[in-house]
Amino acid sequence: MSRPTPRTPSPPPSSLDPAVAGRLKRNADGLVAAVAQQYDTGEVLMLGWMDDEALHRTLTTGRCTYWSRSRGEYWVKGDTSGHFQWVKSVALDCDGDTVLVKVDQVGAACHTGDRTCFDSGQLALDG
Repeated sequence: MSRPTPRTPSPPPSSLDPAVAGRLKRNADGLVAAVAQQYDTGEVLMLGWMDDEALHRTLTTGRCTYWSRSRGEYWVKGDTSGHFQWVKSVALDCDGDTVLVKVDQVGAACHTGDRTCFDSGQLALDG
């Protein structure tokens, strides 16, 4: 009988503070949602995914590090695009399943080149 292959590769052991790691409620892939928000305007920029190591790197380097589900690797926002996210603060929500990263965004946050990933327009409300 063959074993199923995991959805994401096992990340290296993390140096994330055990007290923080203990508060995280990860999805089946070991990830938590990470919302990036412009620190001074409150503008919601994007949603990415972090595991323990990505969060540790974000907290220790001052630059947002995410886990790319499509590429199966870590990426630091701005390394290839030049559109950096400089971390101002990090907070964990009450359930432990979402991280709010307040950043100073330099350039576009979205891979499409838009300022935010939510620039494609509002959805109409029924009623």
